[in-house]
Amino acid sequence: MLILAADIGTGTQDILLFDSEKEVENSLLMVMPAPTQVTAEKVRKATTKRKAIVLTGNIMGGGPSAFAIRAHLEVGFPVYATEQAALTIHDSIEKVKAFGIQIVSEEEAKKLASEGNALNIVLRDFDPESISSALSIFEVPMPENFAVAVQDHGNAPGKSNRVYRFELLRELIGRGGRLENFVYRPEEIPAAFTRMKAQADSLLKAIGNSKTRSVFMDTGPAAIFGALTDPAALQPSIVVNIGNGHTLGALVLENRITALFEHHTSLMNPEKLQDYIRRLADGKLGFDEVFADGGHGAYIKEAPGFEQIQSIMVTGPKREMLEKLSGSEIRENILSKLHFAAPFGSMMLSGCFGLLAGFFEKYPESSIKLINN
Repeated sequence: MLILAADIGTGTQDILLFDSEKEVENSLLMVMPAPTQVTAEKVRKATTKRKAIVLTGNIMGGGPSAFAIRAHLEVGFPVYATEQAALTIHDSIEKVKAFGIQIVSEEEAKKLASEGNALNIVLRDFDPESISSALSIFEVPMPENFAVAVQDHGNAPGKSNRVYRFELLRELIGRGGRLENFVYRPEEIPAAFTRMKAQADSLLKAIGNSKTRSVFMDTGPAAIFGALTDPAALQPSIVVNIGNGHTLGALVLENRITALFEHHTSLMNPEKLQDYIRRLADGKLGFDEVFADGGHGAYIKEAPGFEQIQSIMVTGPKREMLEKLSGSEIRENILSKLHFAAPFGSMMLSGCFGLLAGFFEKYPESSIKLINN
């Protein structure tokens, strides 16, 4: 069985091709620029060429791409967008229009591009055609099974997306906090997860294969459960994913997420992170404090106390926040429990291994298990 797992982040998209007939360590992998970075570069090139752009496709991650689009507008070049693509910029179409983006129909977008009046830029997080093209160079076939993770703030017009995203995560913890609560088949994706749903729709349309099996997750929980596949992840465990854009820490008891915090990585530092880790385990980190500091928040349903924590697993591309500290800079009570997760030898693939675990959870007939009880 072949499964392609793609963890779509802000800086990179991490791709793993799992083959059940080989050792996991022999899986093919790619760490490539994130789609939002690729889109941003296309926009910047259009700006340099002084060209109008028309955005088509679907909802995708913002960040770098949204900043490039706003910069394109600010120097006076037109931006057109179909309504679905425009939701990448903001959940409210009226606010998108207020930015100066002109909303057009699919037919109008095709006309603008075909007549050379605007450069067409297709928005999407997961691009199976590009991945298939890259694999084909090495005579590797595209699989029929997929597992994809994106960070989804949810559709929350009129509400802070930081608040809304945390409400969604808190609800999933309330349902049990197990892996199964964070994984969706295409038909199971909640309506609020508009970005996740957009990728599912795009994938199924592009593949057009009735035999395709797929699951979708949020990047945060995917990294958490992926890190748990490292043998050093003894529970109760604190798992921290220090990503390019966000840092998420979760307390895991018996494979259940029972507490977590999420912040923007750019606003974190080693001392703050160590303090958050300790107070999350002690049940003393509050939502209001993290939110007021510019983060998403914190939620604690169950916390056994820091002394009961058996391991602190750190993963993610910015893990150097703790990795490069000397022993004297890491609090003694944290140092003895600290491990830098590298599931199956691959630090950058934690999210992909979480996705694989989620795939096997949703398709138990695959009879493969990655996370130890």
